[in-house]
Amino acid sequence: MSTSNSTLTTSTTTTSASSTSLSTTPRSAGSSFTHLAETANGVRMLAKNLARSSIQLNVNAIMIITKAGDNSLVYLTKELVEWLLNNHPHIVVFVDAKLEKSARFDICDNPKLRYWTKGLAMKHPELFDLVVTLGGDGTVLFASSLFQGIVPPVLAFSLGSLGFLTNFEFNDFKNVLNTCINSGVNANLRMRFTCRVHNNEGKLLAQQQVLNELVVDRGPSPFVTQLELYGDGSLLTVAQADGLIIATPTGSTAYSLSAGGSLVHPGVSAISVTPICPHTLSFRPILLPDGMNLKVKTPNSSRGTAWCSFDGKVRTELKKGYYVTIQASSFPFPTVVSTKTEYFDSVSRNLHWNVRQQQKPLKTEEGEDLENLHISTEVSAPHSGEEEIFDINFDGSFSSTPNSEENLFLPSNGGANTPQNTSYLNNIDERCCFAHPKARIHLNGRE
Repeated sequence: MSTSNSTLTTSTTTTSASSTSLSTTPRSAGSSFTHLAETANGVRMLAKNLARSSIQLNVNAIMIITKAGDNSLVYLTKELVEWLLNNHPHIVVFVDAKLEKSARFDICDNPKLRYWTKGLAMKHPELFDLVVTLGGDGTVLFASSLFQGIVPPVLAFSLGSLGFLTNFEFNDFKNVLNTCINSGVNANLRMRFTCRVHNNEGKLLAQQQVLNELVVDRGPSPFVTQLELYGDGSLLTVAQADGLIIATPTGSTAYSLSAGGSLVHPGVSAISVTPICPHTLSFRPILLPDGMNLKVKTPNSSRGTAWCSFDGKVRTELKKGYYVTIQASSFPFPTVVSTKTEYFDSVSRNLHWNVRQQQKPLKTEEGEDLENLHISTEVSAPHSGEEEIFDINFDGSFSSTPNSEENLFLPSNGGANTPQNTSYLNNIDERCCFAHPKARIHLNGRE
């Protein structure tokens, strides 16, 4: 998305640059800490305002990515393209080059209809002002792999089997696209990882942008993988497991979730580290700050090699001494937001999050609802001259002056201390009882 084709506006007041920059002027300790706190707050406010931002798009070119292996979506792609060409004739529409000779697509030649290839998307992402995906989450991940640098806003229609990222219904595509083109969009800047694979000499072998997760596992090896995990150059731990999952907040609902990792809201800037079947009871998933640079290395002492995959694709072997670095990418993945609660809606829809049969309200015999019934816990003191009615009462009468053995059970302070010597229990009166230290028990021989 070129700078000339879009502008960023917010409805809230943004923090000025002067309040978010550190001054080099010498300050006292108290003043420095105050300035640092103000700067940190300014950064948080700036991030908050960015999350609420509306992107005003000057849409001149739309790229359509259709799910592979589903011919029924070709007809829907044709319907969408024809509507765009007829209702927005100024917009250039790019579709997959594989549809150029498709009998199902079969659209008459139009100067505004063009075809994209993987190479075109990677080399010239600025050609597209908006990306529309027709499919499921896999199609969105494929769109991420096409853009290894800047990414145009992505509008995902739900036409696949899983839809954590596809929150728009295709039946409403006309209203949705008209709103995006005419009024702008609200976008969620989803974190991506920049992953780099190096050999034992430090030479760069491969680089990939990741939207969901990087997985380092034992691959076909029958041995437990031994992996060293570093953070900012320091060794954090050595994992003996089937592997490690380094996930973004977006990827927290994928493989990481299956391995026991926590759900992480995409607005939280965090890196999730989840072990795969660790041979220990204490290796729990952990969240790390997004500013930390991670490294996963296969040590020379490992019994076998490891394999890493990026968003479930592009599998690469990590031989002994090889390592992969992970850091937050400078190129986030902007997805068009449908509603403010779309994350919770998608988690509830796909995972049935916190779905449970609701309890029925408690009712008395008369049908009175006891859930909202106020029960007073205050006990009013008896009036002078009135006989107190006790909650706990015993039948029978015995001496009003307890002996030394009884004092072990009912001391003067109203509590009870369990004695260490229990030989007296053989001769204890059956009417005696043990009392909780906080309980007050009153004895009365009559009702």
